[in-house]
Amino acid sequence: MYHFESSVATYCRAFPANFTHARGSTLIDGEGREYLDFLSGCGSLNYGHNEPRLQDRLVDYIRGDGIAMSLDLHTDAKERFCTTFRKHILLPRDMDYKFMFTGPTGTNAVEAAIKIARKTTGRRNVISFTNAFHGCSLGALALTGSSSHRGNTNPIGDGVTRLPYDGYLGEGVDTADYLDKLLSDPSSGVDAPAAIILEAIQGEGGLNTASGPWLRKIQSIARAHGALLIVDDIQAGCGRSGTFFSFETMSVQPDIILLAKALSGFGLPMSMLLLTPSVDTLSPGEHNGTFRGNCHGFVTATAALEHFWSDSHFAEDLSGKIIQLTAQLDRIALRNGLQRKGRGMMQGLRFDDPKDALATRAQCYAQGLIVECCGPRDEVLKLLPPLTATRAQLTLACDIIETAVQSVLRPQLNEVA
Repeated sequence: MYHFESSVATYCRAFPANFTHARGSTLIDGEGREYLDFLSGCGSLNYGHNEPRLQDRLVDYIRGDGIAMSLDLHTDAKERFCTTFRKHILLPRDMDYKFMFTGPTGTNAVEAAIKIARKTTGRRNVISFTNAFHGCSLGALALTGSSSHRGNTNPIGDGVTRLPYDGYLGEGVDTADYLDKLLSDPSSGVDAPAAIILEAIQGEGGLNTASGPWLRKIQSIARAHGALLIVDDIQAGCGRSGTFFSFETMSVQPDIILLAKALSGFGLPMSMLLLTPSVDTLSPGEHNGTFRGNCHGFVTATAALEHFWSDSHFAEDLSGKIIQLTAQLDRIALRNGLQRKGRGMMQGLRFDDPKDALATRAQCYAQGLIVECCGPRDEVLKLLPPLTATRAQLTLACDIIETAVQSVLRPQLNEVA
């Protein structure tokens, strides 16, 4: 099918079926075959495909002639979303942020955040980290570590300093101390930064996770050196880590939080910055985008907040499923000489040879499970199941994965023997 598209298309090459229907954790192709979808729109479908309560709310809104696109005009849909988000997410966490709606994708939120940081501080340099992924527009691409993404497109890379992420240099090296040393030394060659941007879980970079102490130290360094702390929660947010924000149990309070992907809850394009009032420095129209007022996204996002985050039941059930998934992946890793990576509902298995990870992905697809690979060399098999996936579906997925792993690795072990 993908011969109709540009050569840049990717997912359809690994998963070439022609999909026609979806519900919950299941994709169905034109021949009626069902696939367990643990890619979830690259983490944008945290509540699965066509979640009925969100679907009903959207259909009712459209049939009632609700406004579809509103630029940044005031609408009931936007007001209800902001009120609901504040009620169920910000206030229970004692968080005080303003809302800024950008264009429809996460990379636009990244661009806006850097613009805010540079205007607020009067500085240009931005600190980003190894294996980071922040988007593929030229500004965001400059912050992204992956050479395969940056390629030859000449991202706008001036004013970006890339430093080692937590654990990048091994357990014996605290890379936060290294950053502090560089910024404290006027002869280090690293300019005082406007911002430090990071992911608490590096989704595309290999499911690397930052520890609470490291994140708190990075926050202290940012404060001490007059830089804004930006947390990119575009993939790890909205419950993907097990809590709504990936950092919320770590006593970290970013100046700017980036949300997109699963924010609408329904796969509709929607991105947002949460920014502390002190950094709300852009003038009217200084950053805009035609599709920053996607009211359909506001409607389904509000429904998701009301149905899943209005009390503790969903998060408590999610915690139990995460414990199950972690234990199952640990067993697979132990039995097959692999390493489990990530946390929450974004975990995976690291292979020594990237070819084995890709072969395992292909075997999983052949058995009706869609999972992806990530990391610098695609060496990590990555699971992004819907947060609403059942315990039985998690078990089935792990059974398929272990069968696939063994079919790929056992022949090699036999050859060595």
